[in-house]
Amino acid sequence: MTFEQLVVLDAIVSAGTFRGAAEHLNKAQSAVSHMLKKLEDEIGFQLLSREDYRPKLTPRGEVFYRHSTRVLRRMRDLKSIAQNLNSDHEAEVLLSVSSTYQLPPLLKLIGKLTCEFPATHIRLSRDSMGGPLERLLSEEAQIIITTLDEVPMDLVEAVPLTPITMLPVAHRDFPAAEDNGFRTMVEMQNYVQVVVADSSQSKEQSRGLMPGGLRWTVSDFATKKEILLENMGWGGMPDYMIEKELEQGTLVALNVEGYAATPVLHYVMRRRDIPAGTVAQAIWEQIANQ
Repeated sequence: MTFEQLVVLDAIVSAGTFRGAAEHLNKAQSAVSHMLKKLEDEIGFQLLSREDYRPKLTPRGEVFYRHSTRVLRRMRDLKSIAQNLNSDHEAEVLLSVSSTYQLPPLLKLIGKLTCEFPATHIRLSRDSMGGPLERLLSEEAQIIITTLDEVPMDLVEAVPLTPITMLPVAHRDFPAAEDNGFRTMVEMQNYVQVVVADSSQSKEQSRGLMPGGLRWTVSDFATKKEILLENMGWGGMPDYMIEKELEQGTLVALNVEGYAATPVLHYVMRRRDIPAGTVAQAIWEQIANQ
C-alpha cells in the first residue's frame, strides 16, 4: 500500500469517475485503474463497485476510504512541515519567563505563532530569579523575560514590559497580620518566611530573604500561595496572582520593615551577538510591541 494509491482512490471518489480522476492527476486512465486494482489485490477486497456508470464505494470500501482520508491529511501536513523545516524556520525556540511575570498575554501570542509556524517547536519555560538569564547566556534560550538584575547589557538587548508589584502578604489570621501594625525585622524573624528558590544552577537563593529568619523554600509561586492560604507563613507575591484573595480579605498586605510593596519591571531580552532566526524574531517583535 502506497501513498500514491491512496491519492488515486481519493481522486476517483472525489471526481466520481476514473476519467475525471485521471484528468485531475494528469495520468492515463489505464494507469489509474491499474493502481486501484493493485491496491484492492493487496488488501483483499473490492473498494469500488464498477457495476454502475459511476464507481461507488462498497460497504468495506467506505470504511477504508474514511480512514485513508485521515492518512492523506496527515501525510500532507507532514510534507508541509518538511518544507518548513527545509526553510530558514528554526526547529525549536525556547522562551524562558520569570515566575513573577504574568503568562496570559504570552500564551495567546504563542498560540498564534504556533499556528503561523507549525514546523517550529516553541517551548515555554517558567524559571525563577537567575534562571532565565542563565538559560540565555548559555544559549539554551533564545528569548527571556526577567528583571535587569545582574544582566550584562553589553551582551543583552532589553525592552521594558508592563511592571508588576510584589506585595508582602499573609493569611488574615496570621499573627503578624493582627491590627495591620508595623512589624520590625526582629519581630518577623519569629515567623516562617516562604520563598521561591532560584532555578539557576550557579546561585543560591538570595533575594528578599529575612536575615536570620525562619524559612520555607518552595519551587514555584503556586505552591507558595497555597502555603500562605493555609496560614503557614508569610512572603512576597506578585499582585496579579492574589487579586481575588486580597479583594476577599483571605490574604492581607503586611507592613514589614524593609519589605514595602515594590514595583518590579520586567524586560524581554535576547543576545546581541547571536542573529535571531525567523521564528525567534517574530516572537521578539510580538512581545516587544505588545
